[in-house]
Amino acid sequence: MNFETAKKRVSELTAQLNYHNDRYYNQDSPEISDYEYDILLRELENLEAQFPQLAKEDSPTRRVGGERSEKFSPVEHTVPMESLHDSFSFEELRDFDRRVREAVGDVSYVVEPKFDGLSVSVEYRNGVFVRGSTRGDGRVGEDITENIKTITQLPKRLSKPVPYLEVRGEVYMSNESFEKLLKYQEEHDEKPAKNPRNAAAGALRQKDSRVTAQRDLSIFVFNIQQIEGVELFGHKESIDFLSELGFPTSPFYKKSSDIEEIISHIEYIGDTRGSFDFPIDGAVVKVDDLTLREELGSTAKFPRWAEAYKYPPEEKVTVLRDIEINVGRTGVLTPTGIFDPILLAGTTVSRATLHNEDFIKEKDIRIGDEVILRKAGEIIPEVVALSKRGSNTQPYEMPTVCPSCGSPVAREEGDAAVRCTNTACPAQLMRNLIHFVSRDAMDIDGLGPAVLELLKENGLVHSPADLYKLRAEEISPLERMGEQSAANIVAAVEKSKQNDLSRLVTGLGIRMVGQKAARIICAKYPSIDELMNADAESLTEIDGIGRIMAQSVVDYFALDSSKALIKEFRALGLKLIEPVAEVKSGAFDGKSFVLTGTLPTLKRSQASKIIEDNGGKVVSSVSKKTDYVLAGEAAGSKLEKAEKLGITVISEEQLFDMLN
Repeated sequence: MNFETAKKRVSELTAQLNYHNDRYYNQDSPEISDYEYDILLRELENLEAQFPQLAKEDSPTRRVGGERSEKFSPVEHTVPMESLHDSFSFEELRDFDRRVREAVGDVSYVVEPKFDGLSVSVEYRNGVFVRGSTRGDGRVGEDITENIKTITQLPKRLSKPVPYLEVRGEVYMSNESFEKLLKYQEEHDEKPAKNPRNAAAGALRQKDSRVTAQRDLSIFVFNIQQIEGVELFGHKESIDFLSELGFPTSPFYKKSSDIEEIISHIEYIGDTRGSFDFPIDGAVVKVDDLTLREELGSTAKFPRWAEAYKYPPEEKVTVLRDIEINVGRTGVLTPTGIFDPILLAGTTVSRATLHNEDFIKEKDIRIGDEVILRKAGEIIPEVVALSKRGSNTQPYEMPTVCPSCGSPVAREEGDAAVRCTNTACPAQLMRNLIHFVSRDAMDIDGLGPAVLELLKENGLVHSPADLYKLRAEEISPLERMGEQSAANIVAAVEKSKQNDLSRLVTGLGIRMVGQKAARIICAKYPSIDELMNADAESLTEIDGIGRIMAQSVVDYFALDSSKALIKEFRALGLKLIEPVAEVKSGAFDGKSFVLTGTLPTLKRSQASKIIEDNGGKVVSSVSKKTDYVLAGEAAGSKLEKAEKLGITVISEEQLFDMLN
């Protein structure tokens, strides 16, 4: 490859890797697999080695991909949280061993699983937990103390009062917890998490720690970053010490001075990983002697004393025997592939989602074809590609009528989903009921999926309104029910009538309208009648409500079935008017502010209160409707966007000047 071709390819790879870094680290929403990312990174590394003049200081090969979110306070890592260099073959591991021995002589290694989660730092003083933070870019992370406290496995007080200890660990979501999350998301027609790593990362970076607590996260601690009052000499010794202190530590680790024995153990971990209840994507080989680690040092991005071996994703060929259609809460028809059973990453796989009509056409897969399957994140079966065309197969066509109720289906322009047009479709009813009674919506205790199914099967509930017509004497004779259970259910349903209007709007299941959107919509339209008469243009004037969501609201209330449901709710005594909050007036009347960066003297909560107490409004994102951006130190993308849009940027001092 000549220089000009290499220069162009380096530019392309850098742009791709920066994009995928942002999707992976900052948005917790990757678009390619880890393996595909690693291949791109390796290609860039090789080109930079061949043409050193093309290697820039900010190259993806020289830095960790994450950035600190403005939602959390910054934490500067005294000891950098470095990434690891990856190997994809055992020969590369042998090269690593040769480099280490050439530099420091004979060594012993410790090999352990490479967990696929979110890397964190956890600090203790005198044996008591004081702070938790994310890796961020390796030097500055995010303070997630309240969120990490919710991980029950993490000791809040150590068995020994070590004066100071900073450990590094990996927060993950177990396979069991991930499957529960997927089931919940399916029942509530939410976008499913792509893999356990992203589910864990998204949960750990929630602003509300109560949401994090619901995600049932776990942790393994695998390294001591700093310690005072205790002297340790080796990595295995440090892991054993961490275990004594009460930490969950790396399982299946092994110490050896023979690289072939290390490789054999990596193969053992790979062969048995299908039986683990935690996600791994490789194994890590580390020099055991801590003094030798210091002698070996680090590159700009990687320690020279450690190497990661990445397992290639296991792929197998099977035959697509059928395509089933499931109907979701909002009427979306989702195709599911039925395959000849195969053993994949430790479990038998015979089903996998085919997502939508476009996915089937892009892959060009047909019933009777041989297809390649793999597990995304070692958990979710997915179709990778067509392997071999079956004989006499025909392109698959989505049904033109709903398989549940026989009503016509439709696909809106610009939408990948095909939907049932009948809002009273029986297949949608159960999911609608589960969503309606959920914690984010009407929050009705005692009405779990099993009870709702029982009520539906016995003909007591045909719509959410029927819940408010239930009588205890109808419920008590049912299986697993009784007088007390029936009375509790009726009381919980009656109590929910007093919920705020925003909860009811959430429970209606309007496409794209969740709890947060319902709150801000009801703040502008405090009665159901006002909301039902609102047009899309008026709705888009609300900060945070886009054109598609606004049209979704208008379309929902235009349906005769929606109008009939609201009429029933009115007759049944549900609260259809939101209490109007007291409007504060002052210097910032009608003005909207976005806060970014660290202010000199005020916390963001204090600045927000000052603005709101003086009639202003604090919003989370910058748009053309924003009046001011209050910026402090280390302001990031919000400041850049404000400058591009020509929005006035002010300092804390200017904020006080405006008040005066």
